[in-house]
Amino acid sequence: MSRSAFASLRDEVLAANLRIPAAGLATLTWGNVSGVDREAGVFVIKPSGVPYDRLRAEHLVVVALDDGRVVEGELRPSTDTETHRSLYRAFPSIGGVTHTHSPHAVAFAQARRPIPVLGTTHADTFDGPVLVTEPLSAEQCAADYEFNTGQVIVELLEGDDERARTVPAALVAHHGPFTWGADADGSLEHAVICEAVAEMALHTLSLGAARPPQHLLDRHFTRKHGAGAYYGNPGAV
Repeated sequence: MSRSAFASLRDEVLAANLRIPAAGLATLTWGNVSGVDREAGVFVIKPSGVPYDRLRAEHLVVVALDDGRVVEGELRPSTDTETHRSLYRAFPSIGGVTHTHSPHAVAFAQARRPIPVLGTTHADTFDGPVLVTEPLSAEQCAADYEFNTGQVIVELLEGDDERARTVPAALVAHHGPFTWGADADGSLEHAVICEAVAEMALHTLSLGAARPPQHLLDRHFTRKHGAGAYYGNPGAV
């Protein structure tokens, strides 16, 4: 992969990272986005602890997908780098990963409760509840913690790339949400949606929720996804 191609991926990942605070998904530096180039065998990720208002493309770190070594960059990559790498290696459909500590999604993660499907807004993007992992064991925290954080997500989805594609989000118990998509921007969009439906779910549950009919949920998911999708005007604007 040439340096100019690195620059293109850096620009994409930078733009997605800068959307985190703009979307209200992070306090201070609590969040990161990465994007992968599978042909080159690398991904680009936010550096650890750099404030968003100071973040520049040259700060981003290029990491090898096979062994996690830094290929390019002067700064330490995000502490969540090994979680991102674990997800990329497990799920071939993933092109970008986002992690935030957005408050409503974190509330479900801390309560160890999945975000339930309570209406069509959720079903537009997630074909089922956003599930929550098992807590990490003492052994998993003591060694390779970040890698093991990715592994509990992989285990939650049973390593099934189709499940990862149709519900592109998971909650790590007591921690927070990870989302993914076809590219860095897509993963960030799913983080925005995950937080929005978590907030809606909390309000709905406080009022007393009724399970919506499955045929309604299916219609909302399929009109945006799959061979028969008809929502929007792709490529028009």
